[in-house]
Amino acid sequence: MISRHSSHLEGDRPPPAPFIIVMNLSQTFSNTYNTFIKPTFRLHTIESRRNGEGSDRWMEYRIIMPRKRRTRRELYTKEIAACSIFGAMNRDGDRFTGEGVMKAIANMHVRGNGLGGGFAAYGIYPEHRDCYALHLMFTGPSPQAKKDAKKEFEAFLSRRFDLFFDEEIPTDEAVPVRDPPLIWRYFVLPRIDPASEEEEGDYIVRSIMEVNGKIENAYIFSSGKNMGCFKGVGYPEEIGEYFMLDRTYRAHTWTVHGRFPTNTQAWWGGAHPFSLLDTTIVHNGEISSYGTNRWYLEMYGYACTLQTDTEVIAYAADLLMRRQRLPIEVVAKILAPPIWNSIDRMPEKERRLFTTLRMVYGPLLMNGPFAVIIGQTGRMIGLTDRIRLRPLTAATSGEMFYISSEEASIRLISPHLDRVWTPNGGEPVVGELYSMRKDQP
Repeated sequence: MISRHSSHLEGDRPPPAPFIIVMNLSQTFSNTYNTFIKPTFRLHTIESRRNGEGSDRWMEYRIIMPRKRRTRRELYTKEIAACSIFGAMNRDGDRFTGEGVMKAIANMHVRGNGLGGGFAAYGIYPEHRDCYALHLMFTGPSPQAKKDAKKEFEAFLSRRFDLFFDEEIPTDEAVPVRDPPLIWRYFVLPRIDPASEEEEGDYIVRSIMEVNGKIENAYIFSSGKNMGCFKGVGYPEEIGEYFMLDRTYRAHTWTVHGRFPTNTQAWWGGAHPFSLLDTTIVHNGEISSYGTNRWYLEMYGYACTLQTDTEVIAYAADLLMRRQRLPIEVVAKILAPPIWNSIDRMPEKERRLFTTLRMVYGPLLMNGPFAVIIGQTGRMIGLTDRIRLRPLTAATSGEMFYISSEEASIRLISPHLDRVWTPNGGEPVVGELYSMRKDQP
């Protein structure tokens, strides 16, 4: 016979309710006690009583279940929902300084931790619009190591490219930044053998992969025409001030990133944006499929050397949009495809298309939460994972088109908006220069 009996011990928490075990003494009590009760329970009270005249003797033991000492559980402290992204485009093609986007990204200061920030700007080199603008960072433990890396790169450059102009990228030395590399820019055109059938873009990409993979301490981090990336270790507003983006450059499209690295070290090459030719990526999230994505891209000649998952998004965009000429609507369904259950319920024509995309491009599925802004010459694209685990807001105001992690940052620099909306998960939102639309058939 077992029944419950409530009791409280001293302390701020009541213990588990004790059990009352009533046993007939005619049982083999010693074996029961030594085997089950003594090792397991704590004896609280003992009472002896008779149950009526001439009945067997019973003994009641009031025992307490052992109280396991509660240990303090450490909360999961890894921050995986931070990072800030912002983009602004003037669809008329009018150029403006980086002052507004610096103000907008600073409004999301708490999303970063000062370990990375950067900008991509389109339309900033009209005097060299026909040349590829190569932005180089030369790192190393000493000034001499940086100079040696620059010398080796320039020897490589002289064999592969025609150089039209080069200079150190101007910076404001009064802005405190952490261990800045030597940063240089070169305006070049490729020197391709006329007998070769290699396309110009492929030639540039192959050269970038060779430099970043083989020349120690030299990294090409920007390589498009009439555009450039500026990035480093620090808060994005600090990086903007360091490169004087609010007073030196004017662009028709800006994208910007505030970094909160979760899995990789903070270094100048690991800051966003990531760029290849005129495609740039700023990214909030974590690509858990990085290994599979990287393996697939390496088969096409891309080498991931910058120590972060975002790099694969830039290379995937180049492969799909430039080399394979897929429209962004299809690219979005490769990077963030519908789940199989949704595909199974589609009309047959759509089901066959999405099944084919999943089968052919399965290794390029970007698994994990993400929100990205893709910048390209003449357009800006926002995209999230298929279930929107990272925030993204789009808005328009006259000729201006905005994409941001937070609506507040848009309203800070453009209080009167014509339209504000949240793009659906896995669905791209695209802004284009009006001049590009006119050129399309």
